[in-house]
Amino acid sequence: MKNIIGAKNQQPAPASKLVQVGPDADGQRLDNFLVRELKGVPKSHVYRIIRSGEVRVNKGRADASTRLAEGDSVRLPPVRVSERVEQKSAAMAQAAPARTFPVLHEDDSFLAIDKPAGVAVHGGSGVDFGVIEQLRMARPGAPFLELVHRLDRETSGVLLIAKKRSALKHLQDQFRERETGKTYLALALGAWPANHKVLDKPLVKFLLPGKPGTEGERRVRVAARDDPDGMRSITLVKLAQALVDFSLLEVTIKTGRTHQIRVHLASEGHPIAGDDKYGDFALNKSLAKQGLARMFLHAWRLRLVHPATGETVQLEAALPSELAGFLASQR
Repeated sequence: MKNIIGAKNQQPAPASKLVQVGPDADGQRLDNFLVRELKGVPKSHVYRIIRSGEVRVNKGRADASTRLAEGDSVRLPPVRVSERVEQKSAAMAQAAPARTFPVLHEDDSFLAIDKPAGVAVHGGSGVDFGVIEQLRMARPGAPFLELVHRLDRETSGVLLIAKKRSALKHLQDQFRERETGKTYLALALGAWPANHKVLDKPLVKFLLPGKPGTEGERRVRVAARDDPDGMRSITLVKLAQALVDFSLLEVTIKTGRTHQIRVHLASEGHPIAGDDKYGDFALNKSLAKQGLARMFLHAWRLRLVHPATGETVQLEAALPSELAGFLASQR
């Protein structure tokens, strides 16, 4: 009887199908592509079927961050969505509140904003909505708005949003080919050696043990040089200012791995102040009482080639007041 009742509330599961990537999706991330293709499927389920390998790109496994190319073949597995889940998903999409963010640059090709800490760049993995959904609600007449890259939820600073498909592809190509200059400001614990300027350590993702029936949180660690899953990761570090208990660092990443700066600095014994995943948890509690209630990591400068004019553009986001104030108190 339960099965019969459940069947009434569910749509028939479609068979797996192959979808060819068209020109409009050229350069798009796999997860974003699936969200649009699998209407009504919660983003948490989209990420789950990617991680499980049920989604295939050109017959091979792929990550959520895989960039698709025109002509690629994407296998979509059967998905079953109850009417209640579908209605809830649609309601959440409409529930994203319209929000504007400080604009650092805007033209016909792209928009650069100063993202505040505490805001995810997009919905998914337990987050109903993020910057991109809020921007789309705030700009209902915009025909195209897509994230060019990502920032961690607790990281503030320069974030790019493409306003044209051609600009998105051009800018993402620059990020992929390491042609952009991305410099962050990080406050690290302890005295950073001024002559220690290059961190070249492979990184690998893993999951923490979760509760029964659930997946644990995603984490990243430094891998051995011969680890086949290790991804080469290069971070350049410049000591900007030595403080009593901290070091203010200008950090430039040559590769864009998940949590790269956080893991690299922590692996050297100098975690970022306020980092709740790789930091000194006891010290973080003390710092919160002193006014630092977030991670001190800020996407400060970004240099790129304009996708339409070919000119070099340098964007800069000043330190947020909460970080600037804490820094001043440590001098």
